Amino acid sequence: MYIAGKFTTKFFSMEYRSIKGYTGAAQLGFFFVFLAAGLLLAGAIQFIVAMQLLPKGASMSDSDVLMKAMLAPENVNMARISQALSTFALMFLPAVIWSFICHGKSMLWLGFSKHININQILIGFVLMFVTAIAVGPLADISKAIVSHFPTLDLAAKKMENLYTEQALALSNLKNVPEFLLGLVVMALLPALFEEIFFRGMMQNLLARWLKHPITAILITSFIFSLIHSSIYLFLTRMALGFVLGYMYYCTKNIWVNIVAHFLNNAFALIALFAMRNAPTKNDLEKIEPHVHWSLALLALIGVVFLFNLLHKKSAENKAAITQVENDLINDSNNNIYGIK
Repeated sequence: MYIAGKFTTKFFSMEYRSIKGYTGAAQLGFFFVFLAAGLLLAGAIQFIVAMQLLPKGASMSDSDVLMKAMLAPENVNMARISQALSTFALMFLPAVIWSFICHGKSMLWLGFSKHININQILIGFVLMFVTAIAVGPLADISKAIVSHFPTLDLAAKKMENLYTEQALALSNLKNVPEFLLGLVVMALLPALFEEIFFRGMMQNLLARWLKHPITAILITSFIFSLIHSSIYLFLTRMALGFVLGYMYYCTKNIWVNIVAHFLNNAFALIALFAMRNAPTKNDLEKIEPHVHWSLALLALIGVVFLFNLLHKKSAENKAAITQVENDLINDSNNNIYGIK
């Protein structure tokens, strides 16, 4: 039994396999298949909703009419729900199905664990706040660089204007019930779905397969920023994605990420809700921190300090999660090779 155990350990250290025995390449294949299916389902949801909201006689090919219909005040709640359902189909469903096919019923492989403490939650929240200050100058740096490329700069402005128009329409919350619905649909659900998809599925797969967590975090952060479709804020969102990725690496618990991400979204939504009665139109730039580089540098030092603290406060829980994972892997290896 000892010899067989050494053999299986050596075998699995040579090539990463999931609990169900799938290689990293096979898991990546499943990832792309389920992602493609999610894209189709999300597109179908958007199409059905658009058909309901379009004025009679209007064509789906008329993007301006479609956008106005989606963001009209009387349709905005439907647009919010449509966005949440699309993200559910695009991110949550593929991640959960992938985990079930590759690893079985346990949600541990998506990062869900009972091993968590309040210190991790608090540090995660403060990390997001301090990181927002630390990455503030990146947007100005990006704009300065892009300004030297007129075609790219024009495309960046169009993307930013479109995003601003959509975000302001969807976050135009007139009363408390709408605000509470917005907290769920625009703050909680995106945090839940994005963290499960990017950290729980993508980063987990790449880190285990490549055996290099930082590379996995960088790749995941790049894609995380890419899907948010902003040239000016690409570096900013990639940095935020890296912080979320490293936060998950420190804790191995997706709940810390979900809560931190949700609180980050919620505070932005609260700021916009507070400005709803302002005499001037809400402006997204008003809630973005504009800081001097010296303050950003101090914030960056704070990020490093907070990550060191998070490492210490997560050590016991992370070890417990690793032990559970090892037990599941050993049970899986024994089942595959018939070891008693």
